[in-house]
Formats: sequence, C-alpha cells, structure tokens
Amino acid sequence: MVPDRPEWLTVPAPDEQALAGMQQLLSQGRLHTVCESADCPNIGECFGNKTCTFMILGKNCTRNCRFCAVTHDVPEQVDADEPYMVAATARQLGLEHVVVTSVTRDDLPDGGAGHFAATIRAVREELPEATIEVLIPDFKGNKKAVNKVLAAQPDIVNHNTETVPRLYPAVRPQAVYARSLKLISRVRESGVKTIAKSGLMLGLGETVDEVIGVMKDLHRAGCQMLTLGQYLSPSPAHLPIVEYVHPQVFEWLKEEAFAIGFFHVNAGPMVRSSYHAGVTFAQLAHR
Repeated sequence: MVPDRPEWLTVPAPDEQALAGMQQLLSQGRLHTVCESADCPNIGECFGNKTCTFMILGKNCTRNCRFCAVTHDVPEQVDADEPYMVAATARQLGLEHVVVTSVTRDDLPDGGAGHFAATIRAVREELPEATIEVLIPDFKGNKKAVNKVLAAQPDIVNHNTETVPRLYPAVRPQAVYARSLKLISRVRESGVKTIAKSGLMLGLGETVDEVIGVMKDLHRAGCQMLTLGQYLSPSPAHLPIVEYVHPQVFEWLKEEAFAIGFFHVNAGPMVRSSYHAGVTFAQLAHR
C-alpha cells in the first residue's frame, strides 16, 4: 500500500508564464531538459530562476529504468548542431554554471560520449567563464568513452548510483552497481582536475544501513559530492513509493556522509542531482 503524501512534501505551484517563457526559448533551439522529461518537482523554481538541466541526445532512452519518467522508445538521430544550441541557449539565459545530462544511448558505439565532449567544448567557447557539470550514463563500462568526456575537462562529472545494490534488479535492471562505482573511480584516477559526484533516491525500500554502505562505497571510489533525495513515482506504471523519508532522516544522513569524508552533501526530500548546482559550486569555489 502506497503511503499518503505528507504535508511537508509540497512545492509551490509553478509560474505558468515563467514555464512558457523557458519552454519557448528551449523549443527555438530544439532542446530538451531533464526538468521536463523526468517530471522534476522543482521545475517551477528552476524555470522561474531561468535555470535548467539540458538533456542532450534526444528525448528517447534506450533503457527502461522503472523509476524514471523519461520516455523509453526508439532513439532519435543525433543532432550535430545540438552542442552549439545548448551553448547559445546557456548564453541567452546568462548561466554561470551549465548542467548537461542525456538519455542513455546504448545504441551508439561510444554511448554518446563524443557528443557530451562536443557540448562541453561548445559551452566553453560560448561562455568561457562558466563552470560545467555533466551527469553521464555508465557508457556500458566503456573506459574510452569516459575518457572522451574527461578530455573535455568538465568541472564536475556526476554519475548517479540511484539506489542500493539489492534493489538494482527492480529499479535499474540494465545497470550494474559495480560498474557505476568503477566509473566514479575512473574519474578520480584520470588525473583530470574535475570533481566526482553521485546521488541516490530514498524511499524505494532501502534500509539506512544499506544507504550508509553505498555512501562508504562511493567515498572509497573517489566520490567527493553527494546528493540524497526522495523518490517520487511518476505514474502508477512505475515503481511505487515504499516510504516517505522524513527530513530529519535526511539531515542525519547528511551528517553521516560528512563524517565518512564527502566534502559537500545536499540532502532533503526535494533534492535532485542538479538542484541548486550552480549555487553549490559557487560556494565551493570560495571555500
């Protein structure tokens, strides 16, 4: 039985004018955002502040994770102009921190890594003072693909483990926990000056001890930044919510993560991978 949604898990209604303005700007560049495709609950706040997370390589994912609202369908043709449109739109928005993710493209030889690299380079050319964060798929463990992304020198490389290993068969049936940890290790072992980041959803039936175990695994792998947020089921066809995790539990886990050794942790029911990412990076830069 799905628990009732608690009163403390609410967000203000989005400003329809702000939504429409951002959607018009994005449509001009034929661009997608994970904010829209993944039904992010923070879309009103972020679009209202003229920020977004660009989602490259189309809107159809080759994987079918049972937690995710992104469309699973035949992948679209890669748009060679997309990196430049992302860069131009980021400039129009005046972004100081640009966040780019993608659908998973297992159909491409490099998983789309070259397209990520091209996007990073285009943003660097258009906005040389901006910092860049990429949230990448696992590229099926392809080390050369990861190296393509790293060679473009993003400031942050994020790859989410999403949940605890026991739940992978139900939550991420096409992913491998050890493979995700290995990707984080490759980021840290590459010698490239970039920050390794990861994140988990809570409320899928994991235990606190399992979450602590994943945090320790991530830290050993070289992960430096961590996000923890509440899973919200996109539809009845997706995995149900097992538990609404209380904000106090998120705060306790945040302190535990700091004790483990992470240098930045963003934890709370409404936290998502790139939530307040620009503010976070600016704070880190002035430490």
